[in-house]
Amino acid sequence: MTTRKRTESVDTPAGEARITWHPAPARTARLVLAVSHGAGGGTEARDLQALAAALPAQGVTVALVEQPWRVAGKKVAAAPKVLDEGWRGLWPALAEPGLPVVAGGRSAGARVACRTAAELGAAGVLALAFPLHPPGRPEKSRAGELTGAGRPTLVVQGGRDPFGRPEEFPPPTAQAVYELVEVPHADHGFAVPKKAGPTQEETLEAITGAVAAWLAGLPL
Repeated sequence: MTTRKRTESVDTPAGEARITWHPAPARTARLVLAVSHGAGGGTEARDLQALAAALPAQGVTVALVEQPWRVAGKKVAAAPKVLDEGWRGLWPALAEPGLPVVAGGRSAGARVACRTAAELGAAGVLALAFPLHPPGRPEKSRAGELTGAGRPTLVVQGGRDPFGRPEEFPPPTAQAVYELVEVPHADHGFAVPKKAGPTQEETLEAITGAVAAWLAGLPL
């Protein structure tokens, strides 16, 4: 039997956040994957919705997090410090089911997850479309946030992402261990051209498959 999704409002120091739960069946649930959106959109992002649709059947409860600035109807994302405060404030709600929690997000949401994972005790970090640098500004690298996450980390990156192509990422080291999965032909939103070869549906299936395999291998 499929457990229905539900929405929960959570008060945080940054304002009210919203969690939409996509629960795994109680008998198979083994972890929570909490993922938030980026600065240019919400939880309707194609990759977040694909994860929420695919992973519960594999024992992963997906919690889609709408950040306080979006809940408040603002058009511009809050400052990084405020985003982190909001994420910390809703973490107890994410941990309430009593399962290990993997922190994640796309773009700016991935940065939040990386910056706070160690202090919150996340079981891992999922970074979707990590914004390694502003478009056209590779000298403004944010690699330190990624390599400093301090938890097992998976980066899923589009092959033509203007915020950082896979080959621009620093190589993993013994002190900064992470895995990177390239999504061929995909942009920052994981959209692929119609003539690219893989269809949009196939691309999303590849993303969810890679995430599911990585989650299955986490030492929980």
